[in-house]
Order: sequence, then C-alpha cells, then structure tokens
Amino acid sequence: MDLAKQTPPKQPLPPPRTRVLVAEDHREMRELLVAVLSTDHEVIAARNGEDLLMQLRYATEPVHVVVTDQRMPGLDGLTALRYLRHAGVDAPVVLITAFGDAATHAAARALGAAAVFDKPFSIVDLRTRVRALARGR
Repeated sequence: MDLAKQTPPKQPLPPPRTRVLVAEDHREMRELLVAVLSTDHEVIAARNGEDLLMQLRYATEPVHVVVTDQRMPGLDGLTALRYLRHAGVDAPVVLITAFGDAATHAAARALGAAAVFDKPFSIVDLRTRVRALARGR
C-alpha cells in the first residue's frame, strides 16, 4: 500500500460565522448584547450611532445584521438607519428602544427596519430574531 497516493478524507469546512454589529451607548447593555450574540455570531461593538457608521465604513468583512439602540448621544438609531439605507447598506437592522411609541415603530418600518424591540425585551427573543435574520442573508 502506497501511503503517498492516499489522500485524507475531506472534512467539510464550517460555515463562515455571520457578523453582527451592535450599537448601544450604555456599556452594561452593550456588553450583555455582545455576550449573548457572540455565542452564534462574530460581534462588533459600537458605542453610538457615529461609531456604528465608522465601523461599517472601515469593515473589511461584510456585516450581516445590525442591532442598534434608538436613543444615543449624537446620532440616534433611526438616523443611523436612514444613513445606512441611503448608502445602500442592505443588512437587516433591528432597532431596540426604551421609548417605543407608535411613531418610532412606524418610522423604523418606513426605513426598512427588520424588527423593533421595546425595552425591556426578551434577550432570547432578540437572539432568535438576529439568528433568523443572519441565516436569511
């Protein structure tokens, strides 16, 4: 038996991890979201809306889902979503807000948000929704 002619069996490559960008100005909430979503995805953290846009601008790999808080200093989540859509970024966006009135929900839908979660929300529901959106990429 000639060992040089034998080839090892091919192992399927694991699927590439999806990338999720999380923008949240409260450190504890941002760390919680990153910890929970990191079990399924590669997660990039942004401190606010401006940081979210910078992270996307300089990303070397595509971002598959964006999770952003609505109320943040400087650039809020809806404004960031408006910029993303204007720039042609088609990653699904999940908006989270402690101020989830009907107008915020309507504006988010009009801008193409994939989902809106009102705080307090189920972290399991958020994780499930982000996983489904990433799978649909």
